[in-house]
Amino acid sequence: MKQYTIRRLLIMIPILLGVSIVVFALIACIPGDAIDAQFGTSHLSAAKIAALKASQGFDQPVVQRYFTWLGNALHGNFGYSFQYNLPVSTVIHDFIWNSFLLAIVSFILEMAIAIPIGVLSATKVHSFFDVLFTIVAFAGISLPSFFLALLLQKGFAVDLGWLPMDGMQSAGVNLTGAAHVGDVIQHMVLPVICLTMMGIGGTMRYVRTSMLEVIHQDYIRTARSKGLSERVVIYKHALKNACIPIVTFIGNAIPGLFSGALITETVFAWPGIGKIFLASINKRDYMFMMGYIMLLALLIMLGNLISDILYSVADPRIRLK
Repeated sequence: MKQYTIRRLLIMIPILLGVSIVVFALIACIPGDAIDAQFGTSHLSAAKIAALKASQGFDQPVVQRYFTWLGNALHGNFGYSFQYNLPVSTVIHDFIWNSFLLAIVSFILEMAIAIPIGVLSATKVHSFFDVLFTIVAFAGISLPSFFLALLLQKGFAVDLGWLPMDGMQSAGVNLTGAAHVGDVIQHMVLPVICLTMMGIGGTMRYVRTSMLEVIHQDYIRTARSKGLSERVVIYKHALKNACIPIVTFIGNAIPGLFSGALITETVFAWPGIGKIFLASINKRDYMFMMGYIMLLALLIMLGNLISDILYSVADPRIRLK
């Protein structure tokens, strides 16, 4: 296990290098840069804009710019965000935890709701309950996130006035302590409902399929023939084995906890990393885009590694080599 983990970590280095080359090359193909986005429509002369580009190194060849970026990145310097006039690492640190807060609460709710529903759908397959939740699951999967977000805003914020429409905290007030926490929770409710509803359908279907494969195995019939109660058979024997592939699903979900929900965060004006990334595309904030994408690539590889390790822990028959 130790050797496997070290080997996987070492393999990440050339993969990250390859990802950085591809992403940098693709970004370089996009017309314009941060100076054009900021000053392209201003009254600055062409000479002044050219001088600004030269000061930021935008006049250099792509290959030279890449090696400059790579050299700085190896020293922990991922460049400067033109959106916020701050280092990229600082911007990521300031906003990624807001996305993580939304994602972890949504993820816990999603698992807490989807797993029991998936188990019940599998044990009562083709029943009214199964058909009803299958329809609801497909509806949740099919609805665009922005449409669901707008429906929630219209119903709970505009018509009923129960919850804030957007933002992370109320404007014009300076709350502290428990009042501040309560205010943030109120603002979280709608985006969390949106993200949870979007995720429940897929997870429920995944759990249902895993359970259907397990409950028809011989050892489940043997457990029933021994006179064990249906509850023990399903929740102690079947669910335990059905959760093995779900471990992989959970491991792969780890990068999503930090990547932010681009559309949902934008609609609810939640100051998360997904909303910031979307704005960075419009503002040609290439240094932030590079830093954010490289962070995602690292998280995805770490998520896969954790998933593999958890898989071997959940099923001792699997040996990692």
